[in-house]
Amino acid sequence: MKTRILLIVILSIIVLPAVSQKVQMPGRDDIADCPVINFLETEYNFGTFKTGSEAIHYFVFTNGGSKPLVISNVRTSCGCAVPEWPKIPVGSGVKDSLKVEYNTKIKGAFDKTISVYTNDSRGMIELRIKGNVVKSK
Repeated sequence: MKTRILLIVILSIIVLPAVSQKVQMPGRDDIADCPVINFLETEYNFGTFKTGSEAIHYFVFTNGGSKPLVISNVRTSCGCAVPEWPKIPVGSGVKDSLKVEYNTKIKGAFDKTISVYTNDSRGMIELRIKGNVVKSK
């Protein structure tokens, strides 16, 4: 019986401080003092087009925050879409774009994601491109 009580006391000493700690969420002031990437659109549909056509889209964005925005990386869900993005910080209130080019040698319908990694408080924003490539005559 004494062993059980001792065990409960020891576990309480170890577990309670860990459980009672509050998770610190960024306050409104912290978020207001961050870069914020605002895309005009997060999805683009190329529609139907023929193989060998040009399939390029520019996702336009603005840094709506008060600090410079840094796009650290952009990844696509396949090698069929190639992204290009600004490699230097985008100032507060500045508009820029992220270019995505789809390989039109691949026939068929597609629905691909583009993951944009930034120093925005959200960390990653997902964009999407869709379309259908048909055989040229």
